[in-house]
Amino acid sequence: MKKLFKVLGVIVLSILVLLLIITAYIKIALPDVGPATQITIEKTPESLKRGAYLAKSVMICMDCHSKRDPLQFSMPMVYSTIGEGGEQFDQTMGFPGVYFSANITPAGIGTWTDGEIYRAISTGVRKNGKPIFPVMPYHSYRQADPEDIRSVIVFLRSLNPIQNNVPESKSDFPMNIILNTIPTKAEPQTIPPTGDSIANGRYLFNIAACHDCHTPFEKGKFIESMAIGGGRVFPVPGGMVTSANITPDKETGIGLWSKDAFVQHFALYRDSTNAHRSIKQGELQTIMPWTMYGNMTDKDLGNIYAYIQTINPINHEVVKWHPGK
Repeated sequence: MKKLFKVLGVIVLSILVLLLIITAYIKIALPDVGPATQITIEKTPESLKRGAYLAKSVMICMDCHSKRDPLQFSMPMVYSTIGEGGEQFDQTMGFPGVYFSANITPAGIGTWTDGEIYRAISTGVRKNGKPIFPVMPYHSYRQADPEDIRSVIVFLRSLNPIQNNVPESKSDFPMNIILNTIPTKAEPQTIPPTGDSIANGRYLFNIAACHDCHTPFEKGKFIESMAIGGGRVFPVPGGMVTSANITPDKETGIGLWSKDAFVQHFALYRDSTNAHRSIKQGELQTIMPWTMYGNMTDKDLGNIYAYIQTINPINHEVVKWHPGK
């Protein structure tokens, strides 16, 4: 019996040592996406314009890295806070920790090189080598055209520097270990020509991270069998909102929408009256950044529509709004 206990003790000890070695490797050696490249990005009027368009209307970096007005429908960005960060994402939203969006104005990342910013956007690794929790959709940005990422960096460099000390993000166990394994090397693509509606729409749909909000999310994972079938729940002022089914299902999705109806549904928010509409207690509120996506061009929105029509339709009825008590 003593021999058996001794053998079991050795086995348990060996397993613990192995786990410690694996944990140490993950914490020390990962993430392994390579060093930041040595690049200097030239600022041109064209790159600044493209970067502003991407950051504010497609990739909507400013959605999470600025404050939003909860008293207006769709909680539009407060422009005086653009890029200052500090927005909190925590366990009440289904996240395994407490995460804060970074200050990405020159006051926050002014000491970062262009290569370090590029690596952060495309792989999710900070200047100090630590991983970013993927509430920032770098898993989508990793496939962006390098010129698009460079243009975003030009725009970030142009922002008014805002002094805002953002708290450090912290992951719960075991995400504090798992997080190191998530960032991967970028796999850049080339922007398909706008005339290729489906391919170009797929590219825009990806870097706009539409999948992330419109796919159910449970226990830290997306339910890919229900991709863009809606059903992800978000707490918002006044209640809980559920993301819509945007598959081309004709009963529960947008299968009966025409391209023009799709485009106009977004374009509605280009008007300042709709873009800054106050809401009353108990009225529908949403995290969908209509006022940002609404400023995409008709061509880009039409291409996204064309791509969505190629996706497998999912019959999934969604109850959009649950007002708080």
